[in-house]
Amino acid sequence: MAQTYPQQAGEQTASLKPRRKRSWGGAAPYLFIFPWIFGFLVFTLGPLLFSLIISLFDWPIVGEVHFIGLGNYVEMFTDDPLFWKSFGVTLKFAALFVPLNIMVALGLAILLNQKTRGSAIFRTAFYLPSVISGVALAMIWSWVYSGDYGILNYFLSIIGVQGPDWLNDTHWSLVAMVVASLWGQGSMMLVFLAGLKGIPKDLYESASIDGAGKIRQFISVTIPMLSPTILFNLITSIIAAFQQLTLALLLTGGGPMNSTYFYAMYMYENAFKFFKMGYSAANAWFMFLIVLSLTFLVFKSSEAWVFYEGEMKRKPQKNSKSGGRGRSA
Repeated sequence: MAQTYPQQAGEQTASLKPRRKRSWGGAAPYLFIFPWIFGFLVFTLGPLLFSLIISLFDWPIVGEVHFIGLGNYVEMFTDDPLFWKSFGVTLKFAALFVPLNIMVALGLAILLNQKTRGSAIFRTAFYLPSVISGVALAMIWSWVYSGDYGILNYFLSIIGVQGPDWLNDTHWSLVAMVVASLWGQGSMMLVFLAGLKGIPKDLYESASIDGAGKIRQFISVTIPMLSPTILFNLITSIIAAFQQLTLALLLTGGGPMNSTYFYAMYMYENAFKFFKMGYSAANAWFMFLIVLSLTFLVFKSSEAWVFYEGEMKRKPQKNSKSGGRGRSA
């Protein structure tokens, strides 16, 4: 019996050990996100890094590839007047488009937030232009802006105003592009509308009890509560302004006299018209850095004007010397 006891004890302890079951439960989350990770690496991060690499080369579509280092960037800044022209046009366009885009979208969202009959029909009607393709939108606006048979000049002639040839006049072509770009307000309008729906009604009731009118409520309640939404739409508007291409390419082709020659068109032509892929990649990286810098500045400034629900910004209190001595004593 003494000889079999250790063996039986060993068998009992071995039977008490939990059996490990092979399971794929730990890998299941990674399997679900693998398609996204694969798509991001292959279709986003990969092309991004590849464009950075080819920006250091003289990379024609057909022909030999030569390493030139920062030659594309040096040429872009020192020996290409179209670079500065297109960049200046894009800055002017962004300065007009971004604030107008936010104000129009916010105004439409406020109108659609009112409790009226048929509000769903109006929401659908205002959202429809945003789903129209860029080509169809360009055809519509070419008819509206035509100097010979355009509907805009027709309505101006009714009130005795002689309208210009909008797309062929250097003074009005950029303004015409801004107005045409404001047409697709659907997505931004819905974002503002969702933000308005999330504002508690108690705040408006408290403001009205204190004697605040509609304008004061808009300034003191609506704008602060919508500030995170405004921040989001501001950043997306800046990105959209620097990526403007389709309307200018189809309506004006960059004319007249390069007055609508946007930076995105300049980059597009270098790649697919002049077949300078390396130079176009350098243009793209410059635009990426500009948009990144503007976005960073907007985020830094948001600390002063963006407020989140439940957040209260307090100024740090400085202890006086006497108070500090009293505590130390």
